[in-house]
Amino acid sequence: MTQPDFSLSPVRAIVTGHSRGLGAALAELLLERQIAVLGVGRSLHPSLGQSERAASAPQFVEASLDLADPAAVEQWLASGTLQRFAQGAQCVLLFNNAGTVDPIAPPGAQDAGAIARAVTLNVAAPLMLANALTSVQAHERRIIHISSGAARNAYAGWSVYCATKAALDHHARAVALDAPAGLRISSIAPGVVDTGMQATIRATNVDHFPTRGRFEELKQTGKLATPEDAARQLIDYALSDGFGALPTTDVRELAQS
Repeated sequence: MTQPDFSLSPVRAIVTGHSRGLGAALAELLLERQIAVLGVGRSLHPSLGQSERAASAPQFVEASLDLADPAAVEQWLASGTLQRFAQGAQCVLLFNNAGTVDPIAPPGAQDAGAIARAVTLNVAAPLMLANALTSVQAHERRIIHISSGAARNAYAGWSVYCATKAALDHHARAVALDAPAGLRISSIAPGVVDTGMQATIRATNVDHFPTRGRFEELKQTGKLATPEDAARQLIDYALSDGFGALPTTDVRELAQS
């Protein structure tokens, strides 16, 4: 299969968890803006990579990779795929979107393997990708961590999720202090988005997640943002002159500014 020629794409984007939800919306909207996309995730996009869609997404390529497996991520980075995709671009965006809300449970009821998987997927993989992108020879690199309100507000039952998202926020703060030439970073809470993660939350035993009712109410009253709306706000900010002015922010704060 002939690989796309990305040399004509001055702006390129890497999107993790691109096969569904917010990640799929990011990939699709970026392509609509003529931005080349490298999708990275355990699953392939259900349509963008198919032959019948290839003509409508000529600047799309994807890699099947379990981001919760640190050895696999290390091996993939060593292959040079990310570097070849980004090399020579005017601007490269990295959307660290892939993540998991599991395990949802109080301490003592959390599966040890699920904790390890969450920390790797939510923290280690984004930091490994960010480190790799920083060394790429591109005029400008912009790292977008997809954070959460849970990074800044504690929730019973979400100790692992809260901790991992807070880690992304603090990583962005520290990287901003390092300030490598041509690098900007921001950890952004996208609001409460109507994705599969929300369905998982609503299906959780209330004994493990006491505030489940709040998320059920958001769904019932139509207050969840669509993946497309959230993706559009994230992309607009990522491409803006003001991106990275604050190492942590929230799309709802951006809408008010």
